[in-house]
Amino acid sequence: MELFNNLIFGFGVAFSLQNLLYCFIGCFLGTLIGVLPGIGPLATIAMLLPLTFNVPPVAALIMLAGIYYAPSTAVRPPPSW
Repeated sequence: MELFNNLIFGFGVAFSLQNLLYCFIGCFLGTLIGVLPGIGPLATIAMLLPLTFNVPPVAALIMLAGIYYAPSTAVRPPPSW
């Protein structure tokens, strides 16, 4: 029963309004930088890591996850642009 209480607590923290906002910001910035040619998810995290220095730890990890996963699923423009 303790497992389910901890699982519900974790989802409550992850789906709080503040953390969802940081996830959206991370996904937006990750997609914005990730569609640039030659810049992958790891380079995007390296460039945007200083944004998470003044953020609470849980929100920073959620934001970094959004920054990491967004460029790997972003649609890249064709090379002829």
